[in-house]
Amino acid sequence: MSDQMQRLMKAMTLLQSVTPPHIPAGAEAMTAVIEWGPGDAGAPPHRHPGGPCFGYVLEGEMLFELEGEPPRVITAGEAFWEPGGDVIHYSDGNNRDDVPLRFLVTMLCRPGVDMFVLVDDAELEARRDRRVPAAR
Repeated sequence: MSDQMQRLMKAMTLLQSVTPPHIPAGAEAMTAVIEWGPGDAGAPPHRHPGGPCFGYVLEGEMLFELEGEPPRVITAGEAFWEPGGDVIHYSDGNNRDDVPLRFLVTMLCRPGVDMFVLVDDAELEARRDRRVPAAR
């Protein structure tokens, strides 16, 4: 391994490695910083039908819940991802009521498909059996 490659490897900290779904030609990527104040519930239940999302908590603690998985807390310095498609993202809210939450997210999207779609109450009720309770 070259000296330059060794230097690069020492400078890099791997946060996550996942195999996303196929990303077609012409797809778009959008990167944003989301900020929720102390105790903020975050975005209402939604999905990313156009493709996967990859994120990193910059500060605070996020209560993260995806359909089919129990809720979990992701803290500053940790990465997360969601597959997108039909999966409901129930929570990205601030888990703390004393500090803000800031996270970076990159959303990938197939051409002509919305990146973010809210889920209505009727659909939440119809799919409630797919929601996993919090671990005790």
